[in-house]
Amino acid sequence: MIKKRILFGFLGVFALYLLYLLYIFVLSPKTNLQSVYLIPKDAVFVIESEKPVESWKKVSESNAWHHLQKNGYFAALTENIQKVDTIFNDRRRLFEFFDGRSLFISIHMVSKKDYGIFYVLDLKRIAKLKLLKTYLNTLLNEGYVLSKRNYHDHEILEIYDRKSKETMHLAFIKNQLVASYTHSLVEASIDQYQEPTLGRNLNFIEINQKVGYEDLFRLYLQYDYLDDYYKRFSNEPADWMDRVSENFEFSGFSFDLDKNSTITANGFTNISFANENYLEALQKSGTAKRSIPKIAPKRTALYISYGFDSFSEFYRNFELVQEASSSEEYESYKEGIEKVEKFLKIDVKENFVDWIGDEIALLQIQSDISKGKNDLALVLKTTDADEAKSNLDFVLKQIKKKTPVKFKAVSYKNHEINFLSIKGFFKILLGNRFKEFDKPYFTQIEDYVLFSNNPNTLKTIISNYVAKETLATSEDFIAFDKKFQEESSLFVYSNIPVLYDNMYSLADRATKTQLRKNKDFIICFPQVGFQLTPDENLFESTMVVNYQDVDEVKTNAQFKTIQVVNKVASTETEITDAIFILKPIYPTDLNAKSFLKRYSNGTTRFEVDLKDGLKNGRYEEYYANGEKKITGRFRKDAQVGTWRYYNRDGELLHKKRF
Repeated sequence: MIKKRILFGFLGVFALYLLYLLYIFVLSPKTNLQSVYLIPKDAVFVIESEKPVESWKKVSESNAWHHLQKNGYFAALTENIQKVDTIFNDRRRLFEFFDGRSLFISIHMVSKKDYGIFYVLDLKRIAKLKLLKTYLNTLLNEGYVLSKRNYHDHEILEIYDRKSKETMHLAFIKNQLVASYTHSLVEASIDQYQEPTLGRNLNFIEINQKVGYEDLFRLYLQYDYLDDYYKRFSNEPADWMDRVSENFEFSGFSFDLDKNSTITANGFTNISFANENYLEALQKSGTAKRSIPKIAPKRTALYISYGFDSFSEFYRNFELVQEASSSEEYESYKEGIEKVEKFLKIDVKENFVDWIGDEIALLQIQSDISKGKNDLALVLKTTDADEAKSNLDFVLKQIKKKTPVKFKAVSYKNHEINFLSIKGFFKILLGNRFKEFDKPYFTQIEDYVLFSNNPNTLKTIISNYVAKETLATSEDFIAFDKKFQEESSLFVYSNIPVLYDNMYSLADRATKTQLRKNKDFIICFPQVGFQLTPDENLFESTMVVNYQDVDEVKTNAQFKTIQVVNKVASTETEITDAIFILKPIYPTDLNAKSFLKRYSNGTTRFEVDLKDGLKNGRYEEYYANGEKKITGRFRKDAQVGTWRYYNRDGELLHKKRF
């Protein structure tokens, strides 16, 4: 009888517990809180996943992740994530129970040079089980200490790691579990959950509703705080970063990772119409197919393409947007245009705007002519090549009439290079993005007009075009470009190894040391692309990051560093006529009267007279000690007369008549 009573009593308690569970999971009223409401308002990045365990497993097992973990700097950046990964691996079964529940991870700047990571996990109805908090003790071994404290009527659990001497802070807020190694982020979450900021931001909501849920995870960028994050890595001011922070509101991407570790992100971006005239005009002006790769060198470091239904339509929208947003700015713009038109007696719309087609682009290239320079070119696709040439010839004629500039066109591989001496013209016409092109040289290739401050940049592009070494002939670029829509408003492509070489050549000694140390972890992503396409009042956004084994990157002709082999000078016993075969020169000023090059000690290496960018007149070459080495003369870039070669003591050793 006693045993029966005990059994019935046990069954009664068990039944009550089942009824309790039934109430908790089925019958209790839903008072769930959205995870995003708990994210502190100053998040720079927010990562969201519906299947966090499955997603993390895929990322952490990828070749790209394993390669990057070998880099100390990247490992330090992901240290907090690695701590969570360690706990995850120790208690995998428990965490797999939580898979299928929404997880948010956000990154916040907590000081000028340090950031914190914040986690929010939606526990749904199991958050109502009081046993859940108690069960945390079973997760911890003797290496951890659990303590509790109250903050604004919420209990914060603190898990202290004896080994690392760091503390993970956790709190249960309704159905959500929040956690961070930075206590201030957990406290900020508690402070704002009843009056959320980020989760109720209309710009964020707009992006959040458009981003898909079918892929690996989603990433959101809040541009207001992106410049603060950038300052963690550099104390130098960056105008481009300030413009990004001011001109964009949010981006949201749905990420996927394929078996080759190529990262593909599709999403949307909204812009700040209060600040950005250029993007607003782009958003209203349609799209275009990209065709400038036909003439862009294969080893282009950066290709930024702007596409529209027509440039005339974009230009009209650009003017309307400027007029509507800032009458003062618009009046300044109009005054600049009118000043140029009145002085040169030209019509900017007729002589420039009307012949520009549906794409313009900026190219940063790697030049084997002007090593160590930032080789930039502006490319304008034309509606009609002959019309473009006719109008540019007219403008050049007017410049010669109205200014003292006397410049004769230079021919290079059957392409004419001219000089457009209108100071600040492209800044006036196209805005600050193009202010770099001040009194540029220009040439024409097929249906494209190219401008650059350095004529050697144009020569490099011409040489690559003639040799058929362009992006359009690159199998790597063609395959990568197919991952994007054919038409876009803005398209950015970067060949990272070539961009690395360009950055390295311009860097100071300390930066070069850091770049060398981290080279393999930079160039392992050889191609990166980004695209914006109008979608109602937003931009549909796509980003692709291509991972490749670093050894394969180094052997690929499009990506590998070009090694410069220095010729060994002939000894005095081997002197032949070959001593007078000189390297070509590439003056950056085609109006200059002479060209001079120096040794590292400052003494003259050689000097030659010039006319219209060509060698014309005396040529003198010297040894590093200042003694004369070679003398001769040029006429229209050809050697003429008697050339002489001397030894270091001034003794004549060889001569030749041309």
